[in-house]
Amino acid sequence: MIKNVHQYWIYMLTNEHGNVLYTGVTNDLERRVREHKSGEIPGFTAMYNCTKLVYFESFNSIKDAIGREKQLKNWKRKWKNALVVSINPDWNDLAADWDII
Repeated sequence: MIKNVHQYWIYMLTNEHGNVLYTGVTNDLERRVREHKSGEIPGFTAMYNCTKLVYFESFNSIKDAIGREKQLKNWKRKWKNALVVSINPDWNDLAADWDII
């Protein structure tokens, strides 16, 4: 029997100034980032113009992804900043080269 393997993502977005940080979860990172960049997602990210993908992690289980998202949402901002810097020291848009818009 072939097992259907799913992939889930937690991600962090920021705005142009890096003074706001949004953490989310999705089963399609490219689609979700495209939706944020195009303003299709009303609410926090649209209000603060969070369109810059600065961090992401992948998971095989939605339960694990949601657990990590909840963990990160409870972190202090300085801890989140350190996590971003650990893989993206210049806070570059990790989706800048993606052909999504």
